[in-house]
Amino acid sequence: MTLSDRIEKLFMSVQKPVRYMGGEFNAVMKDPEDVAVRYAFLFPDTYEVGMSHLGMKILYHAINARDDAWCERVFSPWVDMADLMRQNGIPLFTLESRTPVREFDLLGVTLQYEMSFTNILEALDLAGIPLRREDRVDGPFVICGGPCAFNPEPLAPFVDLIALGDGEVETGQTIDMYRKWKASGLPREAYLRMCAGIPGIYVPSLYDVSYNDDGTVRAVTPKPGSGAPEVVMKAMVPKLDEAVYPDKLIVPYGEIVHNRIMLEIFRGCTRGCRFCQAGMIYRPVRERSMDHLMAMAEKLVAATGYDEISLMSLSSGDYSCLPELARAMVEKFAARRVRIALPSQRIDNVLTDTLKETQKVKKTALTLAPEAGTQRLRDVINKGVTEADLIRSVTDAFDQGWSAVKLYFMLGLPTETDEDVLGIADLAAKVRRCYFSIPKERRAPGLRITVSASVFVPKNDTPFQWAPQLDYDSVVRRQRLLKQALNQIKGVDFKYHAPDVSYIEAVFARGDRRLGAALERAWRLGCRFDGWSDQFRYDLWLKAFEECGLDPDFYANRPRSEDEVFPWDHLDCGVTKQYLLSEWHKAQRAECTRDCRKGCTGCGMKRYEGACV
Repeated sequence: MTLSDRIEKLFMSVQKPVRYMGGEFNAVMKDPEDVAVRYAFLFPDTYEVGMSHLGMKILYHAINARDDAWCERVFSPWVDMADLMRQNGIPLFTLESRTPVREFDLLGVTLQYEMSFTNILEALDLAGIPLRREDRVDGPFVICGGPCAFNPEPLAPFVDLIALGDGEVETGQTIDMYRKWKASGLPREAYLRMCAGIPGIYVPSLYDVSYNDDGTVRAVTPKPGSGAPEVVMKAMVPKLDEAVYPDKLIVPYGEIVHNRIMLEIFRGCTRGCRFCQAGMIYRPVRERSMDHLMAMAEKLVAATGYDEISLMSLSSGDYSCLPELARAMVEKFAARRVRIALPSQRIDNVLTDTLKETQKVKKTALTLAPEAGTQRLRDVINKGVTEADLIRSVTDAFDQGWSAVKLYFMLGLPTETDEDVLGIADLAAKVRRCYFSIPKERRAPGLRITVSASVFVPKNDTPFQWAPQLDYDSVVRRQRLLKQALNQIKGVDFKYHAPDVSYIEAVFARGDRRLGAALERAWRLGCRFDGWSDQFRYDLWLKAFEECGLDPDFYANRPRSEDEVFPWDHLDCGVTKQYLLSEWHKAQRAECTRDCRKGCTGCGMKRYEGACV
């Protein structure tokens, strides 16, 4: 019986066998004999989550556009499938050819979320690949990228290479370097040294870490003679119109989280929200032209048959020609019943024109992110919006026929008080009043207001990297306070996150290499799919920290001194530490910083060739 037959035999015993079938429309198939490099791309979560990720789609297309390489997809098997695979001796396999992952040359892993780290270890173990880098004598090199790559130190013992920044170019360069290394006949370690010369590639094993007596990091320095740079600067694609982008998308057999065309209209954000890691690490803003976007959309609609196009970016309302783009797309695709969707919108944008265009095909819930309940706290986080902006935006939406609004907030932001928490309920009540201010004959029926409050997690490479996370008991108290206030408002649904998951996330977001031991121990104790509430085991995580002699409060709840060396200081995200510190000082004064499109604020991005032009 072939491996493929043995895999299919398990399908009747697991949830959602479509996760493991492969063979979808537009999946890329090649003859293994015709390619020089085989690349497995792992998304360390379920198929339906990973298949919704735009970055994976871009890199899958970029690698498979090469004649000499074949990229195949891998997703984390759900717990039922993983257990059956172990019981039946079936290794982790790719969807395209069902080839064991350990037989590939390169294994790319995207780091989207700290709570997926145990899934990476789970995948390596299922693949039969030794967890720790120094124990591998053959098999694929493990290359990680994504937002969490800007502090990969907890994963340093387990990975070979880290790709910082835009992956379209550096992924191809690691493939080119692999071919050179393979032809050279040099030892395995030579490939790592060769890749250390690629812009944006960080090789953790080529660096030493020293610590102070108080447990903080003293320095992270290249090993003598390694040739590794003292500071690794991220890779950046300066012009998105010239960047690779898929003209076809794989169409899954089953439902996925975002089952639609995702059209990246621009990359980066200039707003400078102080809690937002993406807004810092994805700078500078680079827009795609309208003509290019229209041509991309036409190809993707023709190649997929999807009936929805989502205009994607960190802040789509800031696209310079958004109303014109939405109008042109609605006119072009309305006859084919393809709707245009806007993701979460900033509430200071004048959305009326765009809303009128996008709702012509089908209305969806309007999603807005005030983030904080009072103007003082919105100024602390540099949100740059006012209550009047929110009222105007939702009133325009209700007047145009919307009846569902989602409002996103955070609890535990630096300097937050009970007054700020109760301000969230006050805003929700005012949004409700906006709906009833519209004449009955003009407003859509069925008002739905959803208030979602996540727990603030201080992230590396943000002005709030010096701030502690609010302690567990205080978070729970503030959640209860807000829930009681919202219960008094008819028609408001409240959703909130468990603080224990956010606590572990904060530990790893600002962690160092010593956490690798706790990560491995937690996985061996049974932790996996930690981002899923029904799988998360807080007790096992606490046991792992205790057994490894590590205090998680040291990472999550400790304020950082301004002169502290961070575990990620040798990795340059583009925004300087000096700028982030100045923003931290301004936050404590509740002082705002302007959008840098209105004048350079000196974040440091101009050090990068082609940035901010």
